[in-house]
Amino acid sequence: MVLQPNSANGSKFPPSPQPISKTLFCCLISLNLEMYGTKYFLLVIASSSKYKARFLCLYYLSSAYLAPVEYYTKLFACEKAYVEQYDNYVKQTYRNRCVIAAADGPLALTIPTEKSGTPKCLMKDVRISDHGNWRHIHWNALVAAYRNSPFFEYYADDFRVFYEKKYAFLWDYNQEICSLVCDLIDIHPHMEGTTEYCMEFVPGEVDFRETIHPKRDWREADADFCPKPYYQVFDAKYGFLPNLSIADLLFNMGPESLIVLRDSVKGINHKE
Repeated sequence: MVLQPNSANGSKFPPSPQPISKTLFCCLISLNLEMYGTKYFLLVIASSSKYKARFLCLYYLSSAYLAPVEYYTKLFACEKAYVEQYDNYVKQTYRNRCVIAAADGPLALTIPTEKSGTPKCLMKDVRISDHGNWRHIHWNALVAAYRNSPFFEYYADDFRVFYEKKYAFLWDYNQEICSLVCDLIDIHPHMEGTTEYCMEFVPGEVDFRETIHPKRDWREADADFCPKPYYQVFDAKYGFLPNLSIADLLFNMGPESLIVLRDSVKGINHKE
């Protein structure tokens, strides 16, 4: 079973069917669907006037700095995403680094963080360091890599502010950039920060917090992600580089980034 976008309401879920009962009821039916590799629930809510049916998928994601395309396919596919605040901060992850396509090949940009006074530090408490003038370096790297891309000038002012304004906490910084990217691509997932570290999940909830990781091969870790090739500035030199930062997709494809995300998720009917 495949869900297509509903042109009437812009949702990825089907429109509400006609009334079937005058009795108010709510039932949750477990369905084993081959969609995004996840078991889904069909929530049916009925009243005297109408009922609604929709698929619910709740994803748990780590916080990420200009996260890779794989991360945003989850935001495209899910109805709600919980972004982790209560995990112990780990370096060399997407929490504080992204990878872009530069003239010399893939380039990792890393946000320096302040040392914690304790052996472990929760993600929500991680502070950004001003060490090494990183804002200037990151912005110049983005300009050098994407100034010749089709949409860099169109989006440059939206991104520049994140390299001029100082943020105290990494989680806040990541979430504000993520919200901007979602708006620019025109995806609108319901995102919330977690209130505790969850280790047990009910059917319909999927944990991607450690699945999307720079040291894990997405080909093995995420069977539902199949990156759709798109134009890249240096593709003649390096070929297509999959799963780079969402900035790479946005600067190269602009509004069509939404189509690339859709076509990068297995189980979605790609026919218009």
